[in-house]
Amino acid sequence: MSSITAVVLAAFVAYGAAWYFGAVEGNFALLLFLATVVTGIYWLAERFYFLPQRRQAVAALEENAAKRQAELTKMGIHKVDDNTSEAKTRLIMQPWWLDWTAGLFPVILVVFLLRSFLFEPFKIPSGSMIPTLLINDLILVNKFHYGVRLPVINTKILDNHTPQRGDVMVFRYPPQPSLDYIKRVVGVPGDEVAYLNKKLTINGKPLSKSPLPDFFDEDSMRYAKQFEEVTGSKHYRILNDDDRPAFIPGTEDFPFKENCRYSSEGVVCKVPEGQYFMMGDNRDNSLDSRYWGFVPDKNIVGKAFFVWMNFGNLKRIGSFD
Repeated sequence: MSSITAVVLAAFVAYGAAWYFGAVEGNFALLLFLATVVTGIYWLAERFYFLPQRRQAVAALEENAAKRQAELTKMGIHKVDDNTSEAKTRLIMQPWWLDWTAGLFPVILVVFLLRSFLFEPFKIPSGSMIPTLLINDLILVNKFHYGVRLPVINTKILDNHTPQRGDVMVFRYPPQPSLDYIKRVVGVPGDEVAYLNKKLTINGKPLSKSPLPDFFDEDSMRYAKQFEEVTGSKHYRILNDDDRPAFIPGTEDFPFKENCRYSSEGVVCKVPEGQYFMMGDNRDNSLDSRYWGFVPDKNIVGKAFFVWMNFGNLKRIGSFD
């Protein structure tokens, strides 16, 4: 078993290394699921087979020691060196290959359940959600807010809330579902979303957009025009770059593209059933639904709601809209 376990562990390490160096496209949810299954099998084998065997060996050792002591007592020898304690410790101790599998199962199981059904951490890799979220913000995503989904295959098994305009949502990037993206929901099924001349209109009603003091981006060392946008009861900040044109360059082919009309002023889209229109708060520096289309319900991961750490700026910790 030690040789088999060494091969299994080496396979996990090799996959992780290949993922880290970009040789393969990693899937952490699948990796964690497999680790849970494998260590679970070892845990069951330990509890119902290997541990009982070791206990039987200890019991046999104690029985033999007791018989030997009884025989020596009959011979008048009452004091003998007893080294059975050390032998029992060695017999009952888990071998390394069980320690690194069955021993890790409870921890891996807890992580798997928390990450799959409750909260999942993410790291913000780009500036598309500035000023709401900054690069290197570590955030938490509520996995059950939009319904309970099976891990890995992401199939919904229980409904909860539906995405609302203004929600900050993590989803699987439609052109490449192995990647997770984060944007703001601006259009829900049935909405007509218009983003013309850098003004957002939903179903013919322009969203309130009030100017704020310019935002200074420390990474790019530039100022950007900052506004407060209001969707329903949600107030959040957005950025606009006066140097960027209003039209949408380099759009891709995507499902339901016929629902969108592109012009030099921007884009107008009718959101299909079961789909959502997403945009980044950094409006002129965000690759979002304007370019690659709608996000289907099956791609939803969860609702982002809390920055739990930013090692470069501890003041970032807290909830956000």
